[in-house]
Amino acid sequence: MESSKRNIVLIEDNLALGESILELLIISNFNVKWLKNGYEALIYLNDNIPDIIISDLMMPVMGGGELFLKIKKSNKFNTVPFVIITASVDEETKFKQLENGVNDYIMKPFKTKELVLKIRNILNLRDQIKKKKIAMYFFSKITIQLSEKDFLLSINHILAKTIKKNIAIDELSNQLHISKSALDKKIRKRTNKNISQYMREFKLDYALKLIYLGERNTQFLADETGFSSLSYFSTSFKKYVGITPRDYMKSTQI
Repeated sequence: MESSKRNIVLIEDNLALGESILELLIISNFNVKWLKNGYEALIYLNDNIPDIIISDLMMPVMGGGELFLKIKKSNKFNTVPFVIITASVDEETKFKQLENGVNDYIMKPFKTKELVLKIRNILNLRDQIKKKKIAMYFFSKITIQLSEKDFLLSINHILAKTIKKNIAIDELSNQLHISKSALDKKIRKRTNKNISQYMREFKLDYALKLIYLGERNTQFLADETGFSSLSYFSTSFKKYVGITPRDYMKSTQI
């Protein structure tokens, strides 16, 4: 039973509050490592990867926001949820943290049940992401053996393999062994879209799937889908979805 417990890193400089949260989480069947500031946590996280990180925003030495930006530079923390706990803060600061990619905010004072339920919900989402990981490889790794005869699936297969490279239309047509004009004509006939629009919306559909699975970093989404800049990604996203990436993330926030 002990090995089935989830591992939480708690970062809180307020000793009284930290002890209360620690006790609460232990009672709720979590393993907890409590650290007093972001710098202590950064040292600990160099050698340890928890299931979730719960961190105060404002702390001496290093706050939660700075810690998040530092650990997100490492791929090993890509699937580790990061939750900020903080006293009342202005909306702009909150939105900035969410835009950077933190998974949720819990405002002080909070109720015991709220904290435990949010942690469990986020961890359940993390489990779903792991289970769907193989399915997500469709967009970047898996060769689709049985659908090469279908024109659109053939295009999707190539776009999926090159989604970060931003493949040129000429290269796409070469791989399909047809002319650029024939490619555009076939796309228009099947989708009522030109080839550039089809390729762009394929990337945006992938970004939407990543958001659904919990991704909250807009720069990561732009890079992962091969957009030339964050501004181009955001403009294209709003045109396609009708709202900005940040607003869409808010609407799907846990």
